[in-house]
Amino acid sequence: MSYDFFIFIFIEILKHLSIIQSYQDYLLLEKKYSRHTLLGYSHDVIAFGQFIKEQFDDCELKDVNYSLIRSWIVSLIDQGISHQSVNRKVASLKSFYNYLLKTEQITASPLVKHKALKTPKIVQVPYSINEMKVLLDTIEYPDSFEGRRDRLIIELMYSTGMRRAELIDLELGGIDYFGKTIKVKGKRNKERIIPLLPELIDKIKKYLIEREQIVSIHSGSRLFLTKKGDKVYDTLVYRIINSYLSAITEKKKRSPHMLRHTFATHILNSGADLNSVKELLGHSSLASTQVYTHSSLAELKKAYQGAHPRNKKK
Repeated sequence: MSYDFFIFIFIEILKHLSIIQSYQDYLLLEKKYSRHTLLGYSHDVIAFGQFIKEQFDDCELKDVNYSLIRSWIVSLIDQGISHQSVNRKVASLKSFYNYLLKTEQITASPLVKHKALKTPKIVQVPYSINEMKVLLDTIEYPDSFEGRRDRLIIELMYSTGMRRAELIDLELGGIDYFGKTIKVKGKRNKERIIPLLPELIDKIKKYLIEREQIVSIHSGSRLFLTKKGDKVYDTLVYRIINSYLSAITEKKKRSPHMLRHTFATHILNSGADLNSVKELLGHSSLASTQVYTHSSLAELKKAYQGAHPRNKKK
């Protein structure tokens, strides 16, 4: 291969990187997306850019039409990637082209008429009240800083429904001991105040006594720390929750999100209205909250069938 060819390839790569970098700045600074989301979106766009370079040598990201995108979608499906994952990748691409449209680098999005692939509705079964009682009141946690921290993490997530990233970013200054609330920084840095149960306040105070003994110069003001004094991180929180849930349930889903799902389901079943749950979870619309109502509907059906005089199967 000639020197000129390598120079051409290098310039083409720089063009892509320049667009991607400006797109990342837009997601981070204007859209206020987390770095995790930013990396996911960028990875999908870069993967698509590589695809069109391999399949259509002289095509630029800004010159793409829907036919090329459809070829990419077909190739993803042929690789065995699920419709749900394909939809997520296309959503990343749609965000990218909306950015190009907004910055007037293109005049129309090639995805303007795209319809998402159909996906089966997967109903996530929350943990039962009895399972949560066993998790918090029956199993033994190690008599150590880590054991008490792990129990507090699990109880705080189940009592508030906060996200894993929100828990990791909790600040000491966000706890209002008198008002019994905690300040949470949600998606796009949107803050909300969540009430705390009185007994949870007492457990936080006891945890903080031990926390003071391992604080390091790297600790900052984060609430939850590792035993070395650093702030906890995504995989650690996942491992903690997955490990303890494995001891009390045979359900396959044992993630932090399932505690959030369980929180929402339990308080809806207990009579909380949908708007209140929406505010507690930090959702921007009721549509996001409604995915948690399926279990509440099941409880409602059960109560209805058990109470209605015309039900012959009571």
